[in-house]
Amino acid sequence: MKNNDKKQFPPLAKRLHSVWYRHFRVYSQNLLSNGFPPFVEPLIFLAGVGLGLGRYIDQPMEGMRYVEYLGTGLLVTTAMFTSAFECSFGTFIRLEFQKVYDGMLAAPLSVRDLIAGEILWAGSKGLFFSFAVLCVLSIFGIAPMPYSLGAPLVGFITGLMFGSMSLFVASFVKTINHFNFYFTGFISPMFFFSGVVFPIDNLPAAVRPFAQVIPLTHSVKLVRAVCTNDYHPGLWTSLAYAAIFITIFSILAVKRLKKRMIS
Repeated sequence: MKNNDKKQFPPLAKRLHSVWYRHFRVYSQNLLSNGFPPFVEPLIFLAGVGLGLGRYIDQPMEGMRYVEYLGTGLLVTTAMFTSAFECSFGTFIRLEFQKVYDGMLAAPLSVRDLIAGEILWAGSKGLFFSFAVLCVLSIFGIAPMPYSLGAPLVGFITGLMFGSMSLFVASFVKTINHFNFYFTGFISPMFFFSGVVFPIDNLPAAVRPFAQVIPLTHSVKLVRAVCTNDYHPGLWTSLAYAAIFITIFSILAVKRLKKRMIS
């Protein structure tokens, strides 16, 4: 009997795809309204700061014009915001209001499958929006080509990182308004302390150690290396950081959300 059950149980890839595809179908039904804000917001910031303030900054930053320096950083910030929003507000709504997970767990899926599918979906959104912003940057000659074509892969990694961390945060939240502390107190400040707007070396010495350990810093290092084709051994540290970060927060998210989903 046990052997028959194992044969009837779908393979892991199919289980993960079913979770991913469910989110894709729901998201694509209102693609314009869902995709417009995360696509346009970084471009507005680029136009206001990069094209406006950038005219007064003559000094190259890491060998790039300021508008290019800022634009390459925005390729991963859009992945950060979209994945963090998806796995915080989105997950909480599916868990507490829509009760989506109750129906999904009635299928041959485990909590681990659900969480892994959520993280993969967050990574996919990071890849998609990084690519979308890259297309616009390339039209205006801001993104260095053809090297920048690899940037969406960094967006995927960024989506995995912030998706897994946001799921862990969501496991603690009892009221949806509590996510304001997460975004205002952690996600938004990270935008300015990770080398997106200005180099980390320009920060006060006391702040630099903090800037070096936040996840977005490593995403920015990776995407700038890809866009400029400047690969160096230090990038292995950022890749290892991303792998460890995703693994730890994925395990913690599964452990904590499992208690809420099956209670």
